[in-house]
Amino acid sequence: MKIPNKEYLEQLRKKYPAGTKLQLISMRDEKYPILPGTIGEVTHIDDLGSIHMKWQNGSSLAIIPEVDSFKVAPGAEK
Repeated sequence: MKIPNKEYLEQLRKKYPAGTKLQLISMRDEKYPILPGTIGEVTHIDDLGSIHMKWQNGSSLAIIPEVDSFKVAPGAEK
């Protein structure tokens, strides 16, 4: 895994601040992935660029931006 640079992390944190609602499109490489269509709230973004979530199903599995597919949840756009 490549460690992201500071500029990338700053852009990611600006685009998806804590509290942003995201909807999962697909998740790869997980034994127990979150189901497509599930909505969650960003809790934080770590120094590896993983977007940590609080999902509506109770899970806290993180999204990996260049591996998983997601979008800002409908109605949550700024």
